[in-house]
Amino acid sequence: MTPTLGQLVQSFFADYLAVQKGLRLGSIRSYRDTMRLFLCFAAKQTRQPIARLSLQDLTFDRVLSFLKHLEQDRGNHARTRNQRRAALNTFFVYLALRVPEMLATCQQIAAIPVKRTPLAATHYLESEEMTALLSHLPRKGRYAVRDRTLLLFLYNTGARVQEAVDLRIEHLNLKAPANVHLHGKGDKWRICPLWDETVKHLVQLLTERGPAVAPTEPVFCARRNVALTRFGIYKIVRR
Repeated sequence: MTPTLGQLVQSFFADYLAVQKGLRLGSIRSYRDTMRLFLCFAAKQTRQPIARLSLQDLTFDRVLSFLKHLEQDRGNHARTRNQRRAALNTFFVYLALRVPEMLATCQQIAAIPVKRTPLAATHYLESEEMTALLSHLPRKGRYAVRDRTLLLFLYNTGARVQEAVDLRIEHLNLKAPANVHLHGKGDKWRICPLWDETVKHLVQLLTERGPAVAPTEPVFCARRNVALTRFGIYKIVRR
């Protein structure tokens, strides 16, 4: 018996992405956003409720129309279009495994070319500019120590935002030679050395939290024991 579209979508997220591929929650949410947009688009084109969509509604032409819709109607950049295309391709590869009758459609979708995009310009601060920025950060205020430590930590380690969000006290080694274990993309760990200045700020930050801090608590908190979110860190960096 051929599974329904709803069953396939559910198993794609619950089993294929989360269990078989072992993707992290942030990556799964990106796939979820793509599928939500695509299924809503397909429902609108077929003039039926999304709950009544079937595998027969997921055609090659519909995928092409969806990608054009992203750029022309939603105003998405070609890079965003390419990202959505890659997510859909992963889903249709999964469909080909579960429903071999759709192999021809899946092969057509896999052959949709990636749009070429110019490389984004890399903007950065020279070391003197970064030193000047750190020296002018506020020294007083409720989150002054946290924000200063966070920016210095990011500069020292080159950590991704999600790595800073996931950082726990037990991942820090503040005794010489000081280092930090960072959990990054692909479920991979890496060790990065810490500067003496970074260690001094981390010690100050954790000391202010008190002696009862558990090793599993986040290093950078929005409030007691609650880790900063990605948006929270972006906001601090922009400010």
